[in-house]
Amino acid sequence: MRRRPTARQAIAAVGEDFVEAVAPHGAEIPADGPLSWSGYADSRARATDRTGEEESVVHGLATVGGHPCVLISFEFGFLGGSLGQRTGDRLEAAYETARSRRLPLVSLIATGGSRMQEGMVALTQLQRVARASARLRAAGLPQLAVLRDPTTGGGWATLGAGADVILALPGAQIGFAGSRVRPADADPSAYTAEGQLMTGHVDAVVGAAELPGTLGRWLGALGAAGVDEPLLPAPVPGALSDTGLPATGWDAVRQARSPARPRAEAYLDAYFDHLLPLGGDRCGGTDPGLLCGFGLRGGRPIAYVAQCGTATRPAGYRTAARVIRLADRLGVPVLTLIDTPGAANDAEAERAGAGAAIAGAFTAIAEARVPVTTLVIGEGGSGGALALAAPDNTYVTRDSYFSVIAPELAAAILKRSPDAVRTTADQLRLRPQDLVELGIARGIAAPGAQAP
Repeated sequence: MRRRPTARQAIAAVGEDFVEAVAPHGAEIPADGPLSWSGYADSRARATDRTGEEESVVHGLATVGGHPCVLISFEFGFLGGSLGQRTGDRLEAAYETARSRRLPLVSLIATGGSRMQEGMVALTQLQRVARASARLRAAGLPQLAVLRDPTTGGGWATLGAGADVILALPGAQIGFAGSRVRPADADPSAYTAEGQLMTGHVDAVVGAAELPGTLGRWLGALGAAGVDEPLLPAPVPGALSDTGLPATGWDAVRQARSPARPRAEAYLDAYFDHLLPLGGDRCGGTDPGLLCGFGLRGGRPIAYVAQCGTATRPAGYRTAARVIRLADRLGVPVLTLIDTPGAANDAEAERAGAGAAIAGAFTAIAEARVPVTTLVIGEGGSGGALALAAPDNTYVTRDSYFSVIAPELAAAILKRSPDAVRTTADQLRLRPQDLVELGIARGIAAPGAQAP
């Protein structure tokens, strides 16, 4: 049987210069706990003898990848890493230290949930953690979680799922329901790190060897938030093709739909020095046709949302809104790349809440206090594209178009024959130069250049 790393081994694996915080002095608790649970004091004493710890969490200051942070680590060997009243004292103190010192919070979680021997008193610690997390969020400071094996119950539903960035170790058990309380016929894959990644609840599954570097890069991106005074917008990417301006509307559509045209992946690779992807809408969905995350460009963090040429699904819009709101809270500028024939409009998309998801993306852009920069790199199809576009800071490439609707659909709505599609495309004035003349776009991105 594989032995789980202790709390301190988990700390040593990712951080340096750990300085443990002095345990806070909370209210007096009877030896057998608030419920006077017979034998509870003996169970705690045995847990201490076995682990050397006085509680199920250790916390303090540390350096991860050269970046200072507050670090929380769970000791699963102490009563299954369960949360009790004294655990709540320590967690609340850790959050407050992060807030007062203006530091990111990193949680290395391994817990079975709330402590049975403390009953409802243990369960209410989740409210304490939620309040402390909300205060840290309001202060504009990032929270990162590493899900070890297992991460279940209230620990998953607060420190884990409530974090801004959620990383998981391969094969870790993750779920609100622990292994002893799940339905007998439950699909076991749903309770794994890989299963949670597929359904959009985890951002990445990271091997133990890669974890220190990944955490360090994330702290470098999120911990550097808000350093610009005033906050500058993300520079407009240079165009990656030297295509000429289209002569007609239909030429614009053909150029945008060309399989040879550069796609979002190429733009992101050319623009950023390093990419830190975020995936999933936290509602059970993912959209492989939308790339989101934070990138480092010359050491500067920029959030990105990039459509990949497919019809964007509701999960994609919800993921985009999540990333934009996170960037706004942390003071990080946003870059969006538009390339979609439109929002997905099949029955599955409607059942998944397409309208509400698109509305959420429009709202996230509208409410953003940080600057948003948009470059249309291909198709700009209707509201499915506009939902992710900056209202007054949108640029276009020469091999792109932006239209109220695709010309084929416009012709159909107007009851025109298929032969009228090309004429309709001209009437829609969807060419890059038309968009600049109409004031929809600020300019056309030149090959290899950056707009001011």
